[in-house]
Amino acid sequence: MNTDNLLKQFAAVFLVALLVYLASYSWIEHRRHVHGPWQVTFTTDPAGHPTLTINQPALGITNARIILIEETSPLTNAPVTLSLKDPRQTPIPVPFGKLKYMDLTFLPGTLTFELHGHEIELLPRTLYLNRKETPWSPGAEFKLLTSEKLPPAALTPRKKK
Repeated sequence: MNTDNLLKQFAAVFLVALLVYLASYSWIEHRRHVHGPWQVTFTTDPAGHPTLTINQPALGITNARIILIEETSPLTNAPVTLSLKDPRQTPIPVPFGKLKYMDLTFLPGTLTFELHGHEIELLPRTLYLNRKETPWSPGAEFKLLTSEKLPPAALTPRKKK
């Protein structure tokens, strides 16, 4: 068997594998970032109620507002806008509470906030307010009452086994 011919075959196979890898990697990275991140703005309304304004233009979610009625929170550097593209260790302090979970594998990903005892979860297909599924609609306004808060035991992290 000719050694020169064998080296050409190995080189050809390696080159084809490298091209397939580069094309696959580029396509997957494009799919991961094509929709862009959530844009969450923390502010207060004129009455001082904590308010989140959520935008995700690629999914058609624009100016969805969540107002924490019966809560007050001074926000000295309002408004604060989060646009999370890169994963970080959670929990992350945010105005009015914390970001307790994020999965940004494919943007916009999943974000779970705990704000004044309310759990707010942003998913591309739906919104969860205190673990109740609520459909997205552009310009919608959601008001959360103190009576709708989850019990403190439900908000504590589960122990890993």
